[in-house]
Amino acid sequence: MTDEDPTEPIEVEITDILDLHPFQPREVGDVVRSYLDAAHEAGLRSLRIIHGRGVGVQRRTVRTLLERDERVRAFGDAPPGAGGWGATWVDFE
Repeated sequence: MTDEDPTEPIEVEITDILDLHPFQPREVGDVVRSYLDAAHEAGLRSLRIIHGRGVGVQRRTVRTLLERDERVRAFGDAPPGAGGWGATWVDFE
């Protein structure tokens, strides 16, 4: 048994990579929005969001959020060595 409380927020280091694997699907929207805010505030100009390949639900969620964010200049599939269609690169304005 662990002493971790599942209701406690998870603290994520702000780098140029966000891996969504540790999060529940219902958390993805909030996690991505919060991460975009923190990454932009930290001055990052680009980042990579790893959502996995699966059936594409998280990928669609991530890309819908990116399409609606005015700070995002461009995004697309990561290069093959960086996750391919299992990850999305993002460039900020």
